[in-house]
Amino acid sequence: MTPQPGRYTAAQPRLAEGWSLRALTPPSRLFGANGIRTGPDGRIYVAQVVGSQISAIDVATGAIETIVPMGGAIVGPDDLAFDPEGNFYATEFTEGRVAMRAPNGTVRIINGDMPCANPITFHQGRLFAGECRPGARIMELDRNGGAPRVLLADIPMANAMEVGPDGLLYFPVMATNEIWRIPLAGGTPEKVAGDLGVPDSVKFDKNGQIISTQVVSGQVLRIDPRTGAKTIIADIAPGLDNVTFVGDRIFVSSISGQINEILTEGRIAPLVPDGLHWPLGLAMGADGLLYIADGAFHYTLDTKDPCAKLKVAGMLFTPGSPGYTRGVASAGPGELIVTTAKGEVARWWPAHQKSEMLAEGFDRLYGVAIAPGGTIFFADAGTGRVMSLQSGTVEILATFLREPTGIAIAPDGAYLVAESDKGRVLKLTGNKTETLLDGLQKPQGLLVRGDHLYVVDTAAKELVELNLTTGERKTIAANLPIGAPAGITPKPLRAVLPLAGFMGPFTGITAAPDGTLYLSADTAGTVLALEQK
Repeated sequence: MTPQPGRYTAAQPRLAEGWSLRALTPPSRLFGANGIRTGPDGRIYVAQVVGSQISAIDVATGAIETIVPMGGAIVGPDDLAFDPEGNFYATEFTEGRVAMRAPNGTVRIINGDMPCANPITFHQGRLFAGECRPGARIMELDRNGGAPRVLLADIPMANAMEVGPDGLLYFPVMATNEIWRIPLAGGTPEKVAGDLGVPDSVKFDKNGQIISTQVVSGQVLRIDPRTGAKTIIADIAPGLDNVTFVGDRIFVSSISGQINEILTEGRIAPLVPDGLHWPLGLAMGADGLLYIADGAFHYTLDTKDPCAKLKVAGMLFTPGSPGYTRGVASAGPGELIVTTAKGEVARWWPAHQKSEMLAEGFDRLYGVAIAPGGTIFFADAGTGRVMSLQSGTVEILATFLREPTGIAIAPDGAYLVAESDKGRVLKLTGNKTETLLDGLQKPQGLLVRGDHLYVVDTAAKELVELNLTTGERKTIAANLPIGAPAGITPKPLRAVLPLAGFMGPFTGITAAPDGTLYLSADTAGTVLALEQK
């Protein structure tokens, strides 16, 4: 696998004899793409929440440079702004704070009390930031760390904002599907435009017109701030996040990781192509489709078609979506059981835009599996518990485990659990618990196929096979692009309720009827297929 600029990759994978490996999709170049801003050097700077990374893109060459790496001083960056001195400011969405990075690379916190910190802009020596949550605030911040001044409170989810040519502060209000403006001194907000496609950014072009991305409709609108009249200038895809300008050129970002330039007559040109930004759980559906949980997005891929491309099955703002999904299991044609970052277990029919919440109130849910009789088993890494769910009743099956993640059903009906922090796989039958496999570093995804158990060890970057009959253990693949990049210790992304819970990674695994194994390669942003020759 070839390293991609701007994203971490593993060394060349090593495979056991008789196995082959291929990527189903081109590796992604970014860990998603949230706030974007053109820097003083003319490059586009990209905040990436799930990757805890900020990158800069040369629009002439496409080259990507990592400015703030994963595991660095800035965590979960969502939006960016520059001042004339070359400092840039980043809202840390999951940390609820605003950080300033100086040109020499030093970072300090400007404000540490801003839940769901998101929009930020700099105007004539003044720094403004806000929150994307119910009851949000927009504030002017003291760059020396003093008390902020609240311009407006109780906003129904503010997002990326900008000061207009008239000196007023314009911002999208996602929950009301409108764009508002207020004086920089604060005051009563005025509605500029409504009945949009759920706006999540406002910027101004050289003619003083608003350019606004719409996260649900996937459209980019040009809006006259005087009349509210709107024109569609591009129709791309749901999940759009932000907009920036390089000269007269317009670029828009998407949560999925793509950045596109808007050309004339609604045409677009990719600067960074679309892809998987953080693949998590996998399931092979009864309909023959591979289902891929990618955090805010969920995709399907027809693995029988070598030319097939990813199709969006749903995303965070799709009607009927269960939300940010992590674990996934097939429950029938077009029907899934998923675990979410908000601590819920849900049944989901993506094609019908319908979901049903089956159980809630859990902490950090990971893997999910369905027994032949229909009982659902799932792991809660936050509380160390494994539970079952049948006919609406939750039963606690195991407690005090050290970060249980992956879960699978053995041929004899026992359930198997990856105890990540203990580096082992447990077999639980009734009240009996035994260690089935140990000596691992950080096991996550589990798969049982026939009399073989497959274990994804994310820290060792290996796929391990265990013969359940003979006990023979074999490493199928090593040096896989999974888990934390080499030399990087990621910082956890905290829950930002009610929007999303803990957004930790999970390397899922599943299999097709022909025996092909599919593995989430989260480091590279793709799904790998491993086949036995």
